[in-house]
Amino acid sequence: MTQSKSADGGPAAGKLASEVAAHERRPGRQGGALSVAEELANWLAAQEGKELLRFITCGSVDDGKSTIIGRLLWETGNVYADQLEALERDSRRFGTQGEALDFALLVDGLMAEREQGITIDVAYRYFATAHRKFIVADSPGHEQYTRNMVTAASTAQAAVLLVDASKGLLTQTRRHAYLMALMGVKQVILAINKMDLVGYAQRRYEEIVESFRPLANHLGFAGVIAIPLAAVHGDNLTCRSPQMTWYDGPTLLGALETLPIAPTKTARAIFPVQWVSRPDAAFRGYAGTVAGGCFQVGDAVRVTSSGQTAQIAEIVTADGRKERAAAGEAVTLVLDREIDLSRGDLLTRADEPLEMTDQFEATLVWLHEGAGFAGRSYELKLAHQWSGATLTGIKYRIDINTQAHEAAKALSLNDIAVVSLALARPIAFTPYEENRTLGGFILVDRFSHDTVAAGLIRHSLRRAQNVHRQATAVTRADRERLNGHPGLVVWFTGLSGSGKSTVANALERRLFAEGRHTYLLDGDNLRLGINKDLGFTDADRVENIRRAAEVAKVLVDAGLIVLTALISPFRAERQMAREIIGAERFLEVYVATPLEVCERRDPKGLYRKARAGQIPNFTGINSPYEPPLAPDLVVDTSQMGAEEAAAAVEKALGERLGFLNREALGS
Repeated sequence: MTQSKSADGGPAAGKLASEVAAHERRPGRQGGALSVAEELANWLAAQEGKELLRFITCGSVDDGKSTIIGRLLWETGNVYADQLEALERDSRRFGTQGEALDFALLVDGLMAEREQGITIDVAYRYFATAHRKFIVADSPGHEQYTRNMVTAASTAQAAVLLVDASKGLLTQTRRHAYLMALMGVKQVILAINKMDLVGYAQRRYEEIVESFRPLANHLGFAGVIAIPLAAVHGDNLTCRSPQMTWYDGPTLLGALETLPIAPTKTARAIFPVQWVSRPDAAFRGYAGTVAGGCFQVGDAVRVTSSGQTAQIAEIVTADGRKERAAAGEAVTLVLDREIDLSRGDLLTRADEPLEMTDQFEATLVWLHEGAGFAGRSYELKLAHQWSGATLTGIKYRIDINTQAHEAAKALSLNDIAVVSLALARPIAFTPYEENRTLGGFILVDRFSHDTVAAGLIRHSLRRAQNVHRQATAVTRADRERLNGHPGLVVWFTGLSGSGKSTVANALERRLFAEGRHTYLLDGDNLRLGINKDLGFTDADRVENIRRAAEVAKVLVDAGLIVLTALISPFRAERQMAREIIGAERFLEVYVATPLEVCERRDPKGLYRKARAGQIPNFTGINSPYEPPLAPDLVVDTSQMGAEEAAAAVEKALGERLGFLNREALGS
C-alpha cells in the first residue's frame, strides 16, 4: 500500500488551491512565471478527450461508501489544500477514526450526516486521473432514503456495490442491487469492504462472491468484478494490499479506469428542444442536449408532434460551429426553414419517427410521503414534454427483497409497482431500456408541485391507436338548443350533514319549476348502483369521484344541468372532476357548514358510530377533508336556510349560464 499524496504533492488540480492562497508564481515559460490561471487552463486542457464515467456507490448502512470515495479522492490527489485543512478540523470534531483522518467527512456534507455518521442525501463528486474522468454519486444506505438512491442511479453507467465482509449480503444490499438493475445499471463492482475485520481471510471473500452470483445472474448484470477492500487503511483502493497477496485482480481505481462504458442501446437520433434561441431577428436556433444517436448538417429532421420536416443548416456550440453532434452534447440546431417548433417538442431524423402514445405501462417508484391511488391525476414530465396523467391502475407492487408481486390499492413512500397511466394528450416516448431520456419520467402533484414518483416506461398499451372517438349525428349544441340552456355541473362538496343534498334538492325544484332540464347525482344513490362495489378507503373514494365525474360528463353532453352532492373530500379528485367535465362547465359550491354543527345534526347517526369506532375512514373524524382553496361559491347552512342557499347558488348558476350562452353566440 502506497502512502497517499498531500494536496501539494498531487496533480495540478490539487495544487491550485494552495497556489491561489499563497499568490505563488512558479518558473515557467520564457519571460516569467506560470500563473495560477495558466496552470488551471493547462489542467483543464489535459482533461479534454478523456472518457467520462458516471458511477454510484451503494449498499447497506455503515458499509463504508463515503469512506471509500473520500479516501479515493485523497489518494488520487483530488483534494484541495483548504479541503484538507477542513477535513483535519472536522475529523477532530466529528471523526470516528481516533487521531486519523476520517475520509467519509469529505463526502458527508450535511450536519446531520456528520453528527449521525450516515449518508442522507446524494453527494456528487468529480475527480480525474490520467486515464479517465469520473462523476461519483454517494447514495444513502438507509431504506427510508431509497428515493435518493434511485435519483442517483438514474444517470449512472456503473455501480460500486459495497458489502461489509463481517456481515455479508444484507437485505438492503439486495434491495440496492435490484434497484440498480431496475434503473438500467448493468456494470457492477462488488466491493467487499472491511476485510480487516475478518483477518483478510480469502475464504470469507469467496463465500460472499459465491452468495452474490445467483442474484447477479437473476438481475442480468453484464459483468461483476469482486474486489476485497479495507478502505479505512487504503487496501486495494489504488494499489494492491500486502495484506491480501492471494488476490490477483484489479484495484478499485484500476477497475474504474478500465470498466467498459456501454454505448447507448439505440442508434436513433433524438433531440428534445429545451429552449428556442432568438438573440436577434436574424437568428433562430433550437437548443438542447442530444438524447440519442447523432445529427449532422444536412440531415432531414421531423417534429414528432406535428410531422413537419426541415433540414439542419447549422450546428452551433459554445466552441463554434461543427458538422456533427452526438448523444450527450449540448448544441443549438439551426434549420433551413421556419417551422412550428417550441420547447418540449422532439426532433428525430425524418426517416426514424418516434412512437406516440397516450396510455402506457410503467414501473413506478413512489417518492412521496402522501399515498398514490389509482384514479388520481398528476402532471407528467418526460424529457421536456408535459401532460396531465391519471394513474388508471396499480397492477402489482414489487417486494424488492424477494421480487414477489403483491396486490395493492395504494402506493406508499419507497414502494415500487407496475402501473398503467393514461395521458391527457399523446406524447413521444421510447421504452426506458432503449433510451433513459425518453423512457424515464416524473409525476408531479398538481397542488403542491412536489415530485411524487419517478417512472420507467415498459411499453405502450397502444389504446390510442385502437380506440377512436365516434362522431354522432346529434351534437351537444343541438341538444342544448332543444333544452333552451347549456349543460353544466354544479358540484356540491362538504362534510356529511353539511346540507349538500338538501340544498341540491331545493335548487333542482327551483330549476325544474323554471323549465330547466336537470338531474341530481347524489353520492348515496350512486353507491347503491354504479359504485356499490366501492368502500370508503382513500383509494375507493378516488374511484368513486372519477366514476361520478364521468357520469356527470355524459349528462352534460346530453345538455342537462347536473347537480352532484358528494363529500368528495380530496382537492385532487375535485380538480380531476373539473378537468373531466371542463372548467367552464363546472361550478364548485362549497357547503362550509362547521364540523361541530354537522356532528350535532348527525341526520343518519354516522358521526355517533364513527366516534364509537364502528365506522372506519369517516370523513371529518378519522379521514381528512380538504376544503376547496378557490370555490366558485361558498354557502354555510348554519348561517342560512336551505332555500336561501339554493337562491344564492341559482344566482351564480344564472351568471355561468349567461356566460356560456354568450360564448355560444360568439362562436
